[in-house]
Amino acid sequence: MQRVGFLLKVREDRIDDYKEHHTNVSPEMLDALSRHGWHNYSLFMRHDGLMFGYVEVSDNFQAALDGMSIEDANSRWQALMEPFFESPDGGRPDENMVQLEEVFHLE
Repeated sequence: MQRVGFLLKVREDRIDDYKEHHTNVSPEMLDALSRHGWHNYSLFMRHDGLMFGYVEVSDNFQAALDGMSIEDANSRWQALMEPFFESPDGGRPDENMVQLEEVFHLE
């Protein structure tokens, strides 16, 4: 298992809509995340849209991302979510996660 922290930035004018979409994530998307080893997945957002994500993956983060990349539910979700994010180079949110280095963990 690998613990992963990452950052993304939601556009300030889209924060409320972004949160609303996360109140009703499709069962297909939730199932795909589970099948590709995403566990204990949480998103935290600051008032300006800076978001910290935390997930535990079964194998490694890249394998979990690669598995999701072939899922139709994920392709639809990423296309829906793309306009919500600030991204200097454009692209899907799952391709712009800034992975953080874990420097401490207490069990």
